[in-house]
Amino acid sequence: MPQAVVKPRWRRRKNARPEEIISAALEVFADRGFAATKLEDVARRAGVTKGTIYLYFENKEALFKALVRETIVPVIEQGEALAKSFTGSARDLFEQLVREYFRLVGETSLSGIPRLMIAEARNFPQLARFYYEEVVTRGHRLMGGVLERGIKAGEFRPVNVPIATKLAMAPLMHAVVARTAFAACMPEGFDVAKYLDTHIDLYLHGISATHRTDSRAD
Repeated sequence: MPQAVVKPRWRRRKNARPEEIISAALEVFADRGFAATKLEDVARRAGVTKGTIYLYFENKEALFKALVRETIVPVIEQGEALAKSFTGSARDLFEQLVREYFRLVGETSLSGIPRLMIAEARNFPQLARFYYEEVVTRGHRLMGGVLERGIKAGEFRPVNVPIATKLAMAPLMHAVVARTAFAACMPEGFDVAKYLDTHIDLYLHGISATHRTDSRAD
């Protein structure tokens, strides 16, 4: 009687690449958070062995850093490229950057990364510092450049740019968290389009060098 063939627990795809592992890691980190995620979980989601992950990433922290550099950082790079080539007003550039960030991050699975960092930064200070330097600082530098551009052109009144930059970005972080964590709990719901319209309207009115009476948030 022929012996039964025992199928291996893991079946590695012939062309398994780091990109597949990173994609799986994004899902698992978003679902479970950094602390609770195990490389076995990521391997299972990616359809590879845990050993395959170690071929590309030294440990869980290295995998998370690669995830950030391959997903969130390119969003900032797109914004930097847009700002460099943009020929319109600083007002229009500000609005486009705000909407694009939320389209590429807030409305996608990438929204899990900022939420994860907000929740776990205190427990993983080295990871928090990495994220702050690679993502937050660079994003603030991009937005700060837009504000300085508007001030120089006479569109925006002189302000404390570092603080004004934080105030421009903070509502986006709130929107990411609210949309994914609290929208179902809000009796009034969470209308992202109206939220972004109102943020852009209030912010640009507040920083404008001349008072404007038009409103996009009626």
